[in-house]
Amino acid sequence: MENPKYTFKDMASDQEVRWCPGCDDYVILRSVQKALPELGISRENFVFISGIGCSSRFPYYMNTYGMHSIHGRAPAIATGVKLANPDLSVWVITGDGDSMAIGGNHFIHVVRRNVDLNIILFNNEIYGLTKGQFSPTSSVGLRTKSSPYGNTQPPFHPGSLAMGAQARFFARVPGNVPKEMTALFVEAEKFHGTSVIEVLQNCVIFNDAVFEGVTHKDVRADAQLWVEHGKPMIFGKDKNKGLVLNGLKLETVTIGENGITEDDILVHDAEEVDNTLHLMLSKLQTPTVMGVIRSVKDVTLGDRVAAQMAEVKKTTKFKSVNDLLLSGETWEVE
Repeated sequence: MENPKYTFKDMASDQEVRWCPGCDDYVILRSVQKALPELGISRENFVFISGIGCSSRFPYYMNTYGMHSIHGRAPAIATGVKLANPDLSVWVITGDGDSMAIGGNHFIHVVRRNVDLNIILFNNEIYGLTKGQFSPTSSVGLRTKSSPYGNTQPPFHPGSLAMGAQARFFARVPGNVPKEMTALFVEAEKFHGTSVIEVLQNCVIFNDAVFEGVTHKDVRADAQLWVEHGKPMIFGKDKNKGLVLNGLKLETVTIGENGITEDDILVHDAEEVDNTLHLMLSKLQTPTVMGVIRSVKDVTLGDRVAAQMAEVKKTTKFKSVNDLLLSGETWEVE
């Protein structure tokens, strides 16, 4: 049976969207709603699961199945959903406070296990819903309600954490580019395994302009490097800057200076199994790397579970639940 043709309006629920005016969450929501119709999947096969935080209102605004779950535990619940019904397209909606703090353990293990689901990580480097405390991704020195003299704790970098947990797919995107964001969400869902998409999302109330040095229209051409598999890592307003590997460090060079040509620029290989260079790209701040940094095919947890179940079924003497319950020593109480 052919799946119905959807538009983004078909993916929007009848609930009033309640985020602060100007929040990038609106952009992310609309980008997801535009991405889903491109996937050729029936609407009833989408499931959105969130934890706690501003981003976690997301399932209410999607005309799909979903669950607003427990603080930090969305990956665990999503894992159960995916293993119970592998045909579902499962999406985890989370923020930096939700996934990098109380949910850190669940985040790294869903990535390690390579469950076939998608994680959209709204990173605004602040706790927004609880009114502006510093989060695990907040920069040192940031003054917040819980750090009035400046944050003293060095931040997590979601990309580094994901790479350390053996991420097979990691991408990053600014929160103000809906077209590029939509394309990334489509690519993430088509990937077989755990996909992590970090969105640099602005919180207009408690951490406004935190990414302005990277995302503002006046600087983004020189501050962002969009990588594409198989293409040289070139960026800049005049497309004359690029990355080279100088020893064990990435270095920005200018094409045409000091004998540098386009042939000297590193070519992005998102599919390289060794994640050393992907880790370096995820940590780079000047420029900040956007797009699909890593995309490596690997067996998923669901694949392993299915193979194990098939093997066990060949030899087990239990053909039903009753067979299991009545096995071993049993007795009847009259």
